[in-house]
Amino acid sequence: MKKIIISTIAVSALLFTVTSCNTDFDTDVKDIPVTKGDADFSKYISLGNSLTSGYRDGALYSSGQNESYPSIIAAQMKLAGGGDFKQPLMPNDIGGFNNLPGFPGKLTLQVVNGSLAPVPSGAAAALDMLSGGGTYNNMGVPGAKSFHLVAPGYGSQVGLATGTANPYFVRFASSATTSVLADAMAQKATFFSLWIGNNDVLSYATNGGTNSQTVGGVTTYSIATVQTGNTNPTTYKSNDISDPALLAGSIKAVLDGLKSVGTTKGVIANIPSVTSVPFFTTVPYNPLTPALLGSNLTTLNTSLYGPLKQALTAFGAGDRINLLSATGPNPVLIKDVALTDLSAQLTAALTPSLGLPTATAFGQIFGQARQATADDYILLTTSSVIGSTAPMVPSPVNIYGISYPLQNQHVLTKTEAGYVKTATTAYNASIKGLADSYGLAFVDANTKMLELNSQSGIVFDGVKYTATFVRGGAFSLDGVHLTGRGYGIVANEFIKSINAKYKSTLPQVDPNKYSGVKFP
Repeated sequence: MKKIIISTIAVSALLFTVTSCNTDFDTDVKDIPVTKGDADFSKYISLGNSLTSGYRDGALYSSGQNESYPSIIAAQMKLAGGGDFKQPLMPNDIGGFNNLPGFPGKLTLQVVNGSLAPVPSGAAAALDMLSGGGTYNNMGVPGAKSFHLVAPGYGSQVGLATGTANPYFVRFASSATTSVLADAMAQKATFFSLWIGNNDVLSYATNGGTNSQTVGGVTTYSIATVQTGNTNPTTYKSNDISDPALLAGSIKAVLDGLKSVGTTKGVIANIPSVTSVPFFTTVPYNPLTPALLGSNLTTLNTSLYGPLKQALTAFGAGDRINLLSATGPNPVLIKDVALTDLSAQLTAALTPSLGLPTATAFGQIFGQARQATADDYILLTTSSVIGSTAPMVPSPVNIYGISYPLQNQHVLTKTEAGYVKTATTAYNASIKGLADSYGLAFVDANTKMLELNSQSGIVFDGVKYTATFVRGGAFSLDGVHLTGRGYGIVANEFIKSINAKYKSTLPQVDPNKYSGVKFP
């Protein structure tokens, strides 16, 4: 449980999953002439976040950027009069910034203790400043939320220290005071794509509904806010869920800005359900098998789970903890901040048998503890935490997920997942409404992601793609961003929507021709 591992015996199965099912894509287009229809692809720009930039494997790196979905689309547009597509390529194929904290290089699969595991690379170079700022067709900025696209100074190098700027935009912004939108408007494009809003809810989800702060090398976590009725992003913390009205207003501002310079034709996509990606679906809620627990199972039931179950039952909360099963898989122990805190009650109940100091510690540790259910999402990064030792916690109640609850930042609980779903639904209603009112092509990325996450997946020329971590072929090693093949699938969805709206006949691509997960 200490690492995300992949059996080396199964390597060949991870490369392709072949099936005899019919393809989900239209491939018989060789006799159809390529036309632009009612669109003009001579100058195409793309706006968005990491998904637009070609980010994958936990970093932005050059070969990944070359397989970004806008780059793939631009190549097809070129067949119908489209122009060159310039991207702010990273200076290497590793990524990261070695002069900025928190920006490592890409993940790679390496053999660790006999099994394959994703291992982060060291950042390859310092932040580089590109020439020709403001002239790049791919304006995808990793980490950008909806309101960041309209924020002046988002590309200011000075703003990096205060958290008001983004190093990826700093690289190619035309000035320290510009915005992503302003630089897009200056190009007066003939066609655009816009896919933004994922991060308005994704950062909340991938951090288990928490914000963090590190002072003196010590990181503390606080509950992130689900912002409603507050459209002032300067008051937000980094992982708060954006107010739906703020997202809608920000996207409208982008569309109005582009329209004001004559860029009126384009395509916009909605927000996929973030909990359908491997980052949330790979680690099971019940990984504690009897074989894993071994002889500790009986001891845990006798010394910990049993007494806790008895005490909690007396307070009407007996459903929080059940005895561990000796015949089937068991759920991990988690902290759920939505539960009534029973710390004081547990302390009082356990004091006669454990003594006040130990009972107080137990009360604090287990006052909001429960076993996970199938409605909770154990984060991909938490796989290395389960079974590890919680710092500064006395034995034997110091093993994460077993005798010590996984903390708020390790799990997206059912309640928190509900907040994510509510926000995503509101976001998508606004995005569809804006697409309709501005007469734009619309991509239902949410439905496509759910299809990818289904058991049947998506099939192209006999190759099946799913949202299964690594083996599914569509997602990269970070569990959130796509492989080149995954971006090929997305590009086809955009192309289909563009063709339907503007009567063009851009050919779809073969996702199998792009790169997937690389093995050592």
